[in-house]
Amino acid sequence: MSTMAGYYSPVYLTNGDQVTDSGDNLAALMQRSLGGDSQAYAMLLKETARLLRPFLLKRLYSSNEVDDVLQEILISVHKARHTYDGERPYKPWVYAIAKFRLQDHLRAHYADRLHDAEDLSELEEVLPDDAVEPGFDYESIRAEVARLPEKQATILQLMHHDGYTAREVAARTGMTESAVKVAAHRAYKVLRMRLER
Repeated sequence: MSTMAGYYSPVYLTNGDQVTDSGDNLAALMQRSLGGDSQAYAMLLKETARLLRPFLLKRLYSSNEVDDVLQEILISVHKARHTYDGERPYKPWVYAIAKFRLQDHLRAHYADRLHDAEDLSELEEVLPDDAVEPGFDYESIRAEVARLPEKQATILQLMHHDGYTAREVAARTGMTESAVKVAAHRAYKVLRMRLER
């Protein structure tokens, strides 16, 4: 990826069309790469990296950390590309993967401060909010959420589709807020593993 003072040079297809980071173009590149177009796949990875770098720069301290996490994200995109639904937008799908990878990195990075944490409420004090309850586009992975145990699927639907907080979900389900957070955390872990296959 060639950069000069924050400027990224555009990528061009062999027919001369410029690829931008619009969701439609990225989705088209993904579809072409799933069809076996290796040039489209290389461009997709390059443009995905360009799209996600600012997202990571806002959340991580060093450019080395950004590069490491970005590499992990691209590996996850590679492993999970078969789960991409061409009827859904590309960006929410890739941001869900990025947030899961970032969450993993933050947990590993802060492991020394987390080893004594007894429950998820203590994790919240150490990790950023979006690392404990990663935002994702619910619609982009609805099918995977539906495969979760009913309780976990309901919690994720209430939190990410209907917009309820963990406290509100607890009140609606009769669970404690901590139990909701733990169940959501376990569901995120399962989704991460499934999206990486």
